[in-house]
Amino acid sequence: MIAVIADDITGAAEVAGIARRFGLRVRLSIQPCMKPDCDVIVIATDTRSMTEDEAVAETVRVARAIKEMPCIERIFKKTDSALRGHVVAELEALMSVSGCRNALYIPANPSKGRTIRDGIYYIGGMPLHETDFSFDPEFPAYSSDLRVRFPDCREKGIRYTDAVTEEDVRTAIAMAGDDVVPAGAADLFTAFLQRHFSCNGVVDSESHVNLEDCIIVCGSTQSKPVSCGVGIYYMPSDVYNGTAPADVWNKELAKAYGEKHSVILALRDRSRTGKESAVYLRETMAGTVKYLVDIHRPDELIIEGGATAFAILGRLGWDSFAIVREIAPGVIRMRASNGTYVTMKPGSYHWGGLFGI
Repeated sequence: MIAVIADDITGAAEVAGIARRFGLRVRLSIQPCMKPDCDVIVIATDTRSMTEDEAVAETVRVARAIKEMPCIERIFKKTDSALRGHVVAELEALMSVSGCRNALYIPANPSKGRTIRDGIYYIGGMPLHETDFSFDPEFPAYSSDLRVRFPDCREKGIRYTDAVTEEDVRTAIAMAGDDVVPAGAADLFTAFLQRHFSCNGVVDSESHVNLEDCIIVCGSTQSKPVSCGVGIYYMPSDVYNGTAPADVWNKELAKAYGEKHSVILALRDRSRTGKESAVYLRETMAGTVKYLVDIHRPDELIIEGGATAFAILGRLGWDSFAIVREIAPGVIRMRASNGTYVTMKPGSYHWGGLFGI
């Protein structure tokens, strides 16, 4: 059995979808499960939204719990494909608990145009710090050079390498020993599974997403509200700025949902930056979604943005999910224990045709 520790929930869903693509039994959970009935258990943490000390403590807690789980043979650390998060600190903590002295860190996703050449990270041929990730509220990309971003990696046993093609990623994972913790993005996880399993494939029978009874949340800094015939309701300026509670907006949304049975929640303004503002906005959005779900339980909950998704699902108290469909790489449909379908994706990924885009 493989255990995956992901630093955000959309990344967790992404690798869960990849494991399902291989025909493996997979479960996504927000907490370690002592007796998971699956081939791959993906544990979603929210360490990317924590302080470094909090992230280390949470990584240690989850790693120790995994160590006590029966039948776990290998651990994979899922990290962001745009270098965000407390990567080195979390890997050090995981290596310490697991007993591994080395880690292989490849955040590149060549299949999506995210590459590392001569130690420089590129997205679509553009250096990372020249993209919208330079405006990330919690981890702004101030440099695209991994030697600048992670200057003490190698001294701590963490090796990274160039990855311009998917073959580069496969070669790197093939050369890593079983005592090396693999850490990185979706392409590395795919290569990791290819090394250990044959891809049997899976036929998804539950393919229809019911847009006539759904809540869609565009909660990422990379989000662009979708156009799918569903009304868009932007967070009011006074709620966005923290000068008024969300009560009036919540009631407006509840009324609209009662009449139209579907709503899109979005942010019109994106001027607020910094961790405190990011936490406030996602927690406010999470409270609004819980208010709506408590009144009108939707068939579908569709969320864009990992930190927002984690806050929403935590507020709802939903912590374990069966993967039912990989709509597109990174766009994953799951079923919560109460029967509601949850579809998630990272903010910087495309919808994969879900809304015709």
